[in-house]
Amino acid sequence: MALKSLIFFSLCCCYRIVFAMEVQLANSYQQQSVANYLVSEKLDGVRAIWRNKQLVTRNGKQINAPSWFTEHWPDTWLDGELWSKHNDFEFIASTVLDHKANQEAWQNIKFFVFDMPDTSNPFIKRYQNYRSIISESKSAYLVAIEQFQFSTDDQLAQFYQTRLDEGAEGVMLHAKNALFSAGRSANLLKYKPHQDAEGLVVGYSAGKGKYKGLVGALIIELENGEKIKLGSGLSDELRSTPPAIGSRVTYRYNGFTKYGKPRFARFLRQRKEE
Repeated sequence: MALKSLIFFSLCCCYRIVFAMEVQLANSYQQQSVANYLVSEKLDGVRAIWRNKQLVTRNGKQINAPSWFTEHWPDTWLDGELWSKHNDFEFIASTVLDHKANQEAWQNIKFFVFDMPDTSNPFIKRYQNYRSIISESKSAYLVAIEQFQFSTDDQLAQFYQTRLDEGAEGVMLHAKNALFSAGRSANLLKYKPHQDAEGLVVGYSAGKGKYKGLVGALIIELENGEKIKLGSGLSDELRSTPPAIGSRVTYRYNGFTKYGKPRFARFLRQRKEE
């Protein structure tokens, strides 16, 4: 365990924290009026911010992209997702978060922009702005995520299901008349067949039966301070060498129990950018 923690700490130190990021975080879609939102596909990649001519994670850690990747990018604040294709998260994360850029692997990655934050324009105007500025860029690695507008729940449901069938993780709804504000709010919503959240690894419980001698479950501290055991979804390899205490993991769940605990919580992955 001590060696695992040391390796994790060393990897974390490979990233230089550039500055604390102001980002918008999504709430879950709860049948809000779709006419008030612009809708786009939710990409399962690595969230990234381009600001002050530096590419960083949402936590402000430097991303070591090749110089040619960001060549011809505009000198403006862009928020988006580093992504390649559906069901390719492990490749994306290992490429993007490596402390030394793999030149060949980076050729498969693009930066899909979904906002051009400022404090004076509503999102619908910011969308027009980022589409315009990206269309004028000479970069082959900068893409404007297309936003769609629907007037009925049926139209949204059809778009949502089509994207899921294509392998998407879900869709995002962005309030078209909302000004940019950092933090979590109803201005940005995620619509997925399940819910994801993050927690902090604070301990382990011992395995029993076939898992004797291994980790039975991770003990996770949630955002509200509550603790849960996360055993479902752990591979034998992870039970042998689990995420280090102090690391953050993403778990998937389906709503909440009457006691407010995540229902059917299961491990999804470790947050590698942490």
